[in-house]
Amino acid sequence: MKENENITLEMGGGGQKSAELIAEIRKVIKDVGKWKNTQDDGAVFSLGNENLIFTTDAFIVDPIFFAGGDIGKIAMCGTINDISVMGARPIGISLSIVVEEGFPMEDFKKIISSINKISKESGVPIATGDTKVIEKGKLDKIEITTAGIGLAQNVIANGGAQVGDYVIASGDLGEHTVALLAKRFNYKTKIKSDCQPFNKIIEKVGKYLSACKDPTRGGLAANLNEIADKSKVKVILDENSLPYKKEVVAMTELLGLDKFSLASEGRFIATVAPRDIKKALAILNKFNKEAKVIGRVEKGRGVYLKTELGGLRKIEVPRGKLIPRIC
Repeated sequence: MKENENITLEMGGGGQKSAELIAEIRKVIKDVGKWKNTQDDGAVFSLGNENLIFTTDAFIVDPIFFAGGDIGKIAMCGTINDISVMGARPIGISLSIVVEEGFPMEDFKKIISSINKISKESGVPIATGDTKVIEKGKLDKIEITTAGIGLAQNVIANGGAQVGDYVIASGDLGEHTVALLAKRFNYKTKIKSDCQPFNKIIEKVGKYLSACKDPTRGGLAANLNEIADKSKVKVILDENSLPYKKEVVAMTELLGLDKFSLASEGRFIATVAPRDIKKALAILNKFNKEAKVIGRVEKGRGVYLKTELGGLRKIEVPRGKLIPRIC
């Protein structure tokens, strides 16, 4: 980055600028001790025959209530899912809430109820937390920070994809972003946020996954590029198998957005060896009939879309200003 450069919104959007901002942090903070996988969704610490997975996240959603969820639900699901894609069983979450003076108590209780509901559904307890109230005008309504820990015998690393693997999606993507945008622009749609915890799904299918990511900020484009880059492989997506509903595609065309950068909060993308693909899909389809193969892993580098005409179009890491405050 250039000297005297200021922080911009695009640096928090999950695209190329976000990666550059994180790189600046890592120039200063280099010592990670005995922790491994510190650039994956969760850091790994060896505990004899098991591995401790540790992750953290902050949530500043706009709007805080939307079709299919609210900021509390996202905070829980986002943290549980970050642990789960590492192949771990989440065992506890810390919850830190900063709320603006004047925030309606009724809305606060709704958010806490959402947090409690996901905790019960997922079986992951809120182990500890902190709450602060800040003067009116110094925060936009509410901000939630979480941290989570889990245990794994076999870690799923982002760089584990192998040549020949299939690329799968656990369901259709991008519905979280569309639900938030519909609320912002008062756009009528039946689409609801895909926000949900998927730890119980990973418990069933995780042993068949060679790499796994939840495509939140930056969407399919950013997260598949991360898998391809860390695994040193090429990913080829099939245009006829893209995991997007017609309503989602219509919304992106209406607003001039790239569907590959749309975020999901309850889906994962993964790579699976050919010998395991039928078993993995059989499990996934019990949870979501939309789960399917969307591409293959080949020799080379980068992420590409194979078009209906047989050509290849490169899918880059999103650049520029992405949709702000979706998670």
